[in-house]
Amino acid sequence: MPARRVMSLTASLALTASLAALGAPSASAADPRYCNISVGGAILTKYADYNYDQGVLGCPKTIELVNPDGVGRRQEFTGGTIYWKSSTGAHPVWGAIGSKWADKKWESGPLGYPTSDELTNQAQTGKRQSFEGGWIYWHPQYGAHSVWGRIHELWGKFGSEESSFGYPTTDELTDSMGTTWQEFANSRLKIYYMNGTGEEVCKHECTGYTAETNTDWVKTVVAQFSNTGDGHIVVSVVPTEEGWDKASSDYNTMWDQMWTAAPYPTELTADQRESLYEQMACHAAYGPTFRADAGESWDLENWAPPVGIDKAVSLSWFILKKCNWYT
Repeated sequence: MPARRVMSLTASLALTASLAALGAPSASAADPRYCNISVGGAILTKYADYNYDQGVLGCPKTIELVNPDGVGRRQEFTGGTIYWKSSTGAHPVWGAIGSKWADKKWESGPLGYPTSDELTNQAQTGKRQSFEGGWIYWHPQYGAHSVWGRIHELWGKFGSEESSFGYPTTDELTDSMGTTWQEFANSRLKIYYMNGTGEEVCKHECTGYTAETNTDWVKTVVAQFSNTGDGHIVVSVVPTEEGWDKASSDYNTMWDQMWTAAPYPTELTADQRESLYEQMACHAAYGPTFRADAGESWDLENWAPPVGIDKAVSLSWFILKKCNWYT
């Protein structure tokens, strides 16, 4: 973990004494000493959990220090640093996760204070640690990356690192259009967040994913999820040339290829699933004929009611609704 900025010892001791007078827990002369440096209070309790100076934290390097916010405390050890704040408790931070947290400006950055110790993930190959503002995930192949906010929310909905997305391989990235992206171990999948565009699903804000499907009939699938609580989802499908030509004769194969790489939105009800399938079939049936007017993607809206497959692929229904029967 990068060296932490440190107050002068005189200022730190003065502020420690001041906070102690207000009742905040702190080290005292009566506290036990390890490697000739005292450790006390909640930091000592956490230090004990890691077997004092015989554990991974090793010997203390500093006395208990007051953080620049004047609220929290920390004590630095050879193997990491224990941070404490009354609302989050005491937690050690070290290694690659500690380095990433330092990159985000420690507790003064968007992640805030740690709210857990470092945890081992279910697959036993990676680690994670929670903070007030999000999480940092680490994997030996992909390194440590922060995940927070709406992107973390959507990633968690699909199962976090155990999902088809896998571990994050970047922090959040913002493009020239103001859309925030994050890349994951499955390079065919990305999660994005964007502010309101005025469109149906993204009037205020939305999250979504892009899936590079690359099957015989499907190039990409983009799913966009409304964050306004209405449950609206739009799935946009970009067929390959073969998909344009052949999907009209085999709706089931087209549907299956859509979800080969794209994570299926598990919150869809049976009716919503049926409606998406019917809209897809309508586009497949008439897309080749009316491609110039239809554009390169097929947009499927989960709030459109199912109408039955026979009606959905009838010419009269297409002429009336153009496969967009939510309007």
